[in-house]
Amino acid sequence: MKSFRLKTVLVVLFLSIGFVSCSNDDDKDQTPAPTPTTKAALVTEIKGPATGKVNDELSYDVTYTVDNACAEFDKISEVTIGSVKGLQVIAKYPSEVCTLQVPEPKKTVYKFKATAKGTFEIKFKKSETEFLTQKVVIE
Repeated sequence: MKSFRLKTVLVVLFLSIGFVSCSNDDDKDQTPAPTPTTKAALVTEIKGPATGKVNDELSYDVTYTVDNACAEFDKISEVTIGSVKGLQVIAKYPSEVCTLQVPEPKKTVYKFKATAKGTFEIKFKKSETEFLTQKVVIE
């Protein structure tokens, strides 16, 4: 009887260890997903209305260049060159190697809404040292 009880305990112990060691949580990929990088893109053209009215939303087509054809628009952010403030387009680049052909200029839409009358300048980063400016008169 002792022998049978000992064998039963050993079999149960062996099976328990087997079930615990076969857990599939070790199969998870330990490497994190690659994160895309962002970089400022340089604007080549701004097209839109030269006049508008107070509290009317104006749309401007902003053309910019990217480093490769896999880049996508991410956001528009503020930037300062010297003491002059303006805007810049931020492009998002995938972390994988881009196999697409030469990039073409890309476009996005910038929305502008003035709450007062006056002349405003919409400035986008054209190069590391200068802005491309679009003037708009709000009546």
